[in-house]
Amino acid sequence: MKIDRNYKKIPKSALNSYSSFLKHAYQVLENHYQNEYVFKNAFLTDWLIKELGKSDSIIFNEFRIGGAVSDLAMFNGISKAFEIKTEFDSDQRLKGQIEYYSQVFNETYLIIPKEKLNMYKEYRKDVGIILFDNKNKEKFEFYNKAKFREKLNPTILMQILHTNEYKEIVEKYYGELPKMNSFNQYKLCYNLIKAIPINELNQMYLEQIKKREFDKILSLHTYRELNQICLALKLKKKEKRCLIKNLKQPIQI
Repeated sequence: MKIDRNYKKIPKSALNSYSSFLKHAYQVLENHYQNEYVFKNAFLTDWLIKELGKSDSIIFNEFRIGGAVSDLAMFNGISKAFEIKTEFDSDQRLKGQIEYYSQVFNETYLIIPKEKLNMYKEYRKDVGIILFDNKNKEKFEFYNKAKFREKLNPTILMQILHTNEYKEIVEKYYGELPKMNSFNQYKLCYNLIKAIPINELNQMYLEQIKKREFDKILSLHTYRELNQICLALKLKKKEKRCLIKNLKQPIQI
């Protein structure tokens, strides 16, 4: 009976197709239950797309760094990690997460609801804070910008880089690869990489990450509700078009 009552509250226009229902459901969540998907999708759409459009930036969802996973990571001329804390999240693991990010990212940002500012504003002075307020036209704004760091921990960096990536860094810097095999290549390359000056290593690290295959599929206007899921699934443009085509089909009940 309860399901039946709630079903009757859905506007008929939302039942025309799967896409219209998805848009309706997203709007309900946006207004009443801002979970991490809605929060992250809003940040991608209302903030990061503008940044991406200005440069050759690339962005990753759930970027693993050693023992932590950054909610979002962006690479252009510098590297940035973004950690999202919704009103439903605790700060229990935050100290460890930020410590990992600070060892391989130039800048780290916390994205929090405006009402949670007092909880986080004294956390770390080098961490930037971006406030989210769903009531404002501009939903996101800086509370403070992150301090730039040029610090790289080679041990954690090696956990991020793929084998071909760290070998290419070694070859580019030293002019050739040492004699090695699949059993000792990691250790040999690690010892060589940690001897590279940090400023040069940082640039080569950025270059390698930006080479990873990436389709710019985020959209400011068309099916903006899908930005986060498309990024998470690493969809290609063709796959996104196919997804949208299927969502446009009439709902079969």
